[in-house]
Amino acid sequence: MLQSPTIPRITSPIRPTSIRAGKRQNRLPVQCNGIQDFLGADLLRPDLGRWLEDVEKHKALAVYSPHEGGYEGRYLTRLRYQGYVFMDVSARGLGDPESTLTKIHPVCPPHLGRQPIARWYFPPEVDYRLSMLPPEVKGLVVFVLEAKVLSKAELQFLALLPTLRPRVRVIAECGNWRKFVWKPLKEISGLVPLEE
Repeated sequence: MLQSPTIPRITSPIRPTSIRAGKRQNRLPVQCNGIQDFLGADLLRPDLGRWLEDVEKHKALAVYSPHEGGYEGRYLTRLRYQGYVFMDVSARGLGDPESTLTKIHPVCPPHLGRQPIARWYFPPEVDYRLSMLPPEVKGLVVFVLEAKVLSKAELQFLALLPTLRPRVRVIAECGNWRKFVWKPLKEISGLVPLEE
């Protein structure tokens, strides 16, 4: 019977100490489970294949990236190689996602002093971008930055957007984690996926 190799525990040679009331107290040594605790786990075992499968399967994902940033670029670049075009939007300036992305929506620029109050109408962002895509492009990825400020109803609309527009994929940055992880946006927003 074959046994799986065990990961050796690496103990830090430096024992952290603290001086409290003139006494020197030794604390427990720092233990690491492997080299992935020193490096990012996704650098050692990249899961880009599973990333592409989940984007195609769920069509709307919530991503959690490390605070220092830069990790999400590797995953988004892989989507760009697959033939997707990106539309980056910030959740803080998005307004109502449904009207901004899929309907003709009014925008009121700030009036400066005695100028008349104006109202301009813009086309739906997603439909406009989809109409401008070349035929060889696979689809449009709506990448929503800082989606943690969106309400549950707005996240539910973003989760349902790929069913309304089949060539659209949604990736929402919903928070931070120690390594780059993702979940289906339907789970995060409280929608239960339909069982077939």
